[in-house]
Amino acid sequence: MADNKSKTMSTEEAGRKGGEATAKNHDKDFYQDIGQKGGEATAKNHDKEFYQEIGQKGGEATAKNHDKDFYQDIGQKGGEATAENHDKEFYQRIGEKGGEATSKNHDKEFYQEIGEKGGEARSRQNND
Repeated sequence: MADNKSKTMSTEEAGRKGGEATAKNHDKDFYQDIGQKGGEATAKNHDKEFYQEIGQKGGEATAKNHDKDFYQDIGQKGGEATAENHDKEFYQRIGEKGGEATSKNHDKEFYQEIGEKGGEARSRQNND
C-alpha cells in the first residue's frame, strides 16, 4: 500500500505553486484591482488605532534592517519627488499647519530651549 503522506505538499509549497500559477495568468492591472479591493475592505473593518499599530510595527522592523544612510537616501528621494509635484504655496500651507500643531503641544520654555540650542550651534559654525 502506498504512503499518502509522502504525496502531500506543505502549505508553503502549495502557496508558492499557487502564486506562480496566478502570476502566469494575470497582469499588473489584476493585481492593482485586487489590491485596491483589499485595501477598501481593510479600511472598512479597521480603525485608526489598527493602522497606527501596524505602522509602528513596520517602522520598528524597518529600523532594525536599515542604517542612517538608508533613511537619508529615501528622505532625499522623497523630498525631490515632493518638490517636483508641489509649489511654494504647498510648503507654506504645511509649514503653517506644522507650526500650529507644534504651538499647541509646547510651551514658552520649549521655544527658548530650542532657540538657545540653535544659537549655540550657529555660533560653533561661525567659529570653525
